[in-house]
Amino acid sequence: MLKKTLKKQGIGHRILFVGFLCLLGVCLAAKALPSGKAEFTREERTKQERSPKKMKVTLLHADRTLQRENNIGVQVLEGNVEFLYDSIYMSCDTAYNYNERNYFEAFGNVKMNQGDTLFLYGDYLFYDGNERLVQVRENVRMENQEVVLLTDSLNYDRNANLGYYFDGGTLMDSVNVLTSEWGEYSPETKMSVFHFDVILENPEFRLTSDTLRYSTETRIANIVGPSYIESDGSHIYSELGYYNTINRQANLLDRSVLTHKNQELTGDSIFYDEQSKYGEAFGDVQMNDTLNKVMLTGEYCYSNELTGYAFATERAVAIDYSQGDSLYMHGDSLKLVTFFMDTDSMYREMQAFHKVRFYRSDVQGVCDSLVFSSADSCLTMYTDPILWNAGQQLLGERIKIYMNDSTIDWAHIINQALTVEKKDSVHFNQVAGKEMKFFFKDQDIYKAEVVGNVQSIFYPEDEDSVMMGMNFIEASRLNLYRKDGKMERIVFINQPVGKFTPMFLIPENEMRLENFAWFDYIRPLNKEDIFHWRSKTAGTELKPTVSRTMPLPTLDKLKNK
Repeated sequence: MLKKTLKKQGIGHRILFVGFLCLLGVCLAAKALPSGKAEFTREERTKQERSPKKMKVTLLHADRTLQRENNIGVQVLEGNVEFLYDSIYMSCDTAYNYNERNYFEAFGNVKMNQGDTLFLYGDYLFYDGNERLVQVRENVRMENQEVVLLTDSLNYDRNANLGYYFDGGTLMDSVNVLTSEWGEYSPETKMSVFHFDVILENPEFRLTSDTLRYSTETRIANIVGPSYIESDGSHIYSELGYYNTINRQANLLDRSVLTHKNQELTGDSIFYDEQSKYGEAFGDVQMNDTLNKVMLTGEYCYSNELTGYAFATERAVAIDYSQGDSLYMHGDSLKLVTFFMDTDSMYREMQAFHKVRFYRSDVQGVCDSLVFSSADSCLTMYTDPILWNAGQQLLGERIKIYMNDSTIDWAHIINQALTVEKKDSVHFNQVAGKEMKFFFKDQDIYKAEVVGNVQSIFYPEDEDSVMMGMNFIEASRLNLYRKDGKMERIVFINQPVGKFTPMFLIPENEMRLENFAWFDYIRPLNKEDIFHWRSKTAGTELKPTVSRTMPLPTLDKLKNK
């Protein structure tokens, strides 16, 4: 019984002793921590984990070792000096080794290499092993595989694995040469950043900028400041975007501008292939021909410099600003096509389709589609075309407008031609015929020639501009003369037939020609109204004439004769 009691007491004493040792360990640990804390905070642990381990610089070789006077702990090393620090080898002609302070200075034929990928040369090097900072001066050359950096002042931060210069430098790879006042390069990420007077030289182009990011791995320049790219007659301005220096493709943002010869392309974003010479622009696009003073706008635009082809859509507008008064033309899509490119016979066509509307203060028009050719300076309107000039409305199956320096010289209305001039809300001067020719002076019609089945209704006026009656006349041809925007006189040819009816005796059903139509509700009112398409009232559309030809006899009929 006594033995069992002593045995239990011995076990209890051992347990008590072990508990005392554990408590003592906790107290000592708490004493070792700052402010008596029992454990490190998360921030302190993170700081310790990120802090680089301070390693000593190891001297591997020197032909002569001397003690520097009045400087205890400083070695003067001469002849084939070589150091090792954290797998990095450094060599020079002469060095001062501050071993206790963990830094040294190197002079003459300085070389530092990290493995077989990074080499650093210069005339002078200072290395701080505590901060892991290398400072190289005079004739500095850093090599990282095919990348070479040249400068006179370079700092290399081993913590960040980053080299940077601040007093002018040059970075070269197998494709490009970049110079700037300030720059940095990371051998690990192959990324470089340049500031102040940045120039990227390439055999095919030249890029200048204020700030530029560049990858020596992909050869892509990241534009982050005002930048200019010039090559082969093309010029790019951008403040944000990417430029691939290998395939010479650009993705540009923030209202960048692409210029080729006399054409400027601007948009919220632009893609441009400089080798294929084509570009696409998106968002509030403007393509401006500064030579011919013509502009295309829209939400999307495509342009090919080699073929002379351009295309705009989504609120597309063509603007002719060659005259003091600009002409604004809108269609669902606008095309610019060049024929016989780069020859003496070259000419261009502007094609607009569908729901075309245009406005200028002196002339307005609508149609389904139109084509303007620089070969004969002719603009042709197709499918229910209508043209207005002051108070005159012109329409037919097709209208051809011949230009002279962007002003109308004369217009030709073909088939079912009709011109209407409004006198008041009820009375209209009207002329109908197979075809008409209108001649312009100072942006106004001064003469008209009407040919084929001519019918006319006119309201002559007295000296006080009061309408006296209605003249209905038929003839094979007539010439009409206008002055100050009003009809002055009419000359009928080949025995006209007609009658005059006083105003108070005019039957209401005789006040209109058979094909009379007044489309003031369709007429564009201003340059903003060109976007608002309004169709003709059902039943008022022109029905195209059908040409009839004599049928040819068949072979069987010929045999029977």
